[in-house]
Amino acid sequence: MLNSLRQRTGDEGGFTLIELLVVILIIGILAAIAIPAFLSQKSKAYDSSAKTVAQTAQTAMETFATEHGGEYTGATRAELQKVEPSLNISNSKEAELLETTGEAKTGNPSGSVYEVTAKATNTNDEYSVVRKSTGVVEHLCHSAKKECPGKEENTTSW
Repeated sequence: MLNSLRQRTGDEGGFTLIELLVVILIIGILAAIAIPAFLSQKSKAYDSSAKTVAQTAQTAMETFATEHGGEYTGATRAELQKVEPSLNISNSKEAELLETTGEAKTGNPSGSVYEVTAKATNTNDEYSVVRKSTGVVEHLCHSAKKECPGKEENTTSW
């Protein structure tokens, strides 16, 4: 039994330099594929955050109108933040509500109109929710780049 233990410890088993280099090469190739995919996911998260802010602002705008007799006039960013305190109107390091516009029903027989716009943090893409006088709600993307994420045009629906 002692001889078999001596024989095992004397055996020089292990990986050769070539085998180790091949493994490192494979890990490097996999990392080169994975890292760009992870970076694009980060920008998608920023865009998603801005879309969420725009949707929250839309809900706050509708709540504001409910509390003010169906009128959107006077629905500033500060007023919407009073309705929904989670809306970010001052911290530019997060998705931020940029602007709001609202019109009164007076002189507008088919209903009121409003628009809320939020900006993504790192991409500077802007996402807007627009309610037309016909009641149709549109979701628009305005990008400084050639195209909005996932779309083929500069201004498009999200």
